[in-house]
This record gives sequence, C-alpha cells and structure tokens, in this order.
Amino acid sequence: MQVQRVAMPASRVGSWTVLGNDDVPVEPVERYLAYLTDIERSPNTIKGYAHDLKDYWVFLARRGLDWREVRLEDIGEFVAWLRLPPSGRSGEVAVLPPVQAHVCAATVNRKLAALAAFYAYQARHGVDVGDLLVTWQPGQRGGWKPFLHHVSKGKLQPRRTIALKAPAKLPRILAAAETQAILDACGHLRDRFLCALLYDSGVRVGEALGMRHEDVAAADRTITIVARANDNGARSKSRQQRTVPVSAPLIRLWADYLATEYGDLDSDYLFVNLFAGPRGRALSYPAVYDLVKRLRRRTGIDFDPHWWRHSAATRMLRDGVPIEVVSKLLGHSSVTTTSAIYGHLTAEDARRALEAAGWFSVTGTEVTW
Repeated sequence: MQVQRVAMPASRVGSWTVLGNDDVPVEPVERYLAYLTDIERSPNTIKGYAHDLKDYWVFLARRGLDWREVRLEDIGEFVAWLRLPPSGRSGEVAVLPPVQAHVCAATVNRKLAALAAFYAYQARHGVDVGDLLVTWQPGQRGGWKPFLHHVSKGKLQPRRTIALKAPAKLPRILAAAETQAILDACGHLRDRFLCALLYDSGVRVGEALGMRHEDVAAADRTITIVARANDNGARSKSRQQRTVPVSAPLIRLWADYLATEYGDLDSDYLFVNLFAGPRGRALSYPAVYDLVKRLRRRTGIDFDPHWWRHSAATRMLRDGVPIEVVSKLLGHSSVTTTSAIYGHLTAEDARRALEAAGWFSVTGTEVTW
C-alpha cells in the first residue's frame, strides 16, 4: 500500500489518497480524505492523515480484519503493532519486549486521533461503528472552565478511549548566537531575509512563502498575513488576516534584497526562485528545506525552520508581552492554544521573574538564614 498525491477533478486542488496493493484507491479512506479537501483542511494535515490511515489498513490486512467490524481489543493490538520496528510489523522476526519502541507515544496518539476522526466521519454517514474510539464522560468537576461553561454543565463530554501517556515536549528555540550563525551562513540576501523574517515576526514558513509584495508596508514597518491560494502550495494555517509589526533592520534587509537580487523580475511573490530554475516561480517548501539542509551543514546546528517561530514567541513572552498579544501575533485560534505551547518556564525564567519582583533582595526580608 502507498500514499499517493492526487489533484481533485473539479478544482484541481492538490490532495492525497491511499492506494491498495492493487493500485486502486481504498474507497472509505478516499471518501474521507476528499471530504477533508472539500472543507479546505491543510494539505499537510491531509497528507498526515493519509499516512496514518495507510498504516491502519496495512495492520487490518495483516490481521485479516474488516475496518467496520473491529473491536476495542483490535485497536489495542494496533497500538502495540505501531510500536514495533518494520521487521517486527511484517512478522519476519520476533521482537522481544525490551526492544525500544519504534515510534514515540506522541506519534501513536496522533495516529489514534486521525483514526478517531475517520470513524466519527463514517458514523455520521450511517456506518455502524459505534463509539469505538470515543467514550462519553461527565465534564471535569474542577480546574479551568471555559466561557459559558454553565450552558453545558452536566452534559457528557467526548473523551478518547485509548491514549498513551506522552511526556510534555517544550518547544525548541534558537539562541541569539545560533540564529546569528545561521544568518551569516546564508549566501544570498533572499535566504537571509527569509530566515530573519521568520525569527523577527514568528510567522510560519507557509505564511512567508505565500506573501506578496503588497503585504509589506515599509512605512508602517508591518507585514500582513493573508489566507489565499498560492501557486507553490503554501498556505496560511490561520484563515483570519493579521498584521504583524516588524523591526526597522528587517525592512532595510527587505529593501536590499529587492534592489540587489530581485531587481525588475515580474512576480507578485515576495520569495521566488532566483538561483535555480524556473526563475521567478514562487519559492516552494522543498526549496526551503533544501536551504535548511545546507545551512545545517555549514553551521553544525541541527535546526528546523519552525524553531524560529518558537524563538520569537518565547522572546516576546520573556520580554513581558502579554500572552493575548502574542496569541494574536502568532495567529492562534485562542489564548489557550498559546498558553498550552508556550506557557512554560525554565528555572532561569523563574529566577529572572523573582529577581525583578525583589524576591532575593536582602533589604526588607523578615527572616535571615
């Protein structure tokens, strides 16, 4: 079985499907992924779901199971199967229990979430799969409660039936010295401007690749992120337009890039192919990741472009920018999302906050050691 990229017949919008061993699309998966495309889910989300469902169909085939007749115990076996290395999944070798899991708990939970969404879709369309991956439980009695909580108070809430305990992962960030080393390793102003833009504003890579010249307001020192269809497949995860302030040095770098490298090239896109063909075409995701690989080799820093977004958000919060402002600048759907990702404190962050509050000041203390 394999995941295959496709174009939707009516709109020519790119999507993904899962092909069986007979090279024919797996019908229930095909319908679900087409539905996700129709409601304009992110292509990367659809691609991820396609790979997750492909794994599930491979598991079903090896067990001789029909997807409409699986039991909760079968899902448990699927989780155990996912943790095996490829040789163990195929049954070629026996894997002893002490062997380290092939995928982490977070990856398993992501695949289970995709599976739960798939079964929920099928249930809404009349397939009798029951509450296979969802149980209904009373709402939480204590802790944080959302706005208008009293409206749904006492009602049952959906909960995932199976979920592995995954350690909380702090967002990876780049130190100022690391960012400077990466910027200095850029051989072209276009590449330096792209890296600087991600670090200065915290926008996503896809948002940067979809930017047009009209989205930069030099006099106001702002950039505007607009959700639109792009030739290079880039897209804004947030559908709501937002304007982000940027620094004066970034605007100067943008001007240098246009004057020195972009020139009189006829294109609406801010980032385009300049040093490899086809010249003038909007810069693509693969081109950016090729750039990142080159910068990794030159600097010895094993980074991901999304780290600049994490770095920008962390700098804002450490500098005292209110979290609701940070949430708006990042384009998050709610402050809760921002808090869940960046609401962490290192020991050094805590020390700085305590020192600023005078906690360690000798003067005025009531107790001496």
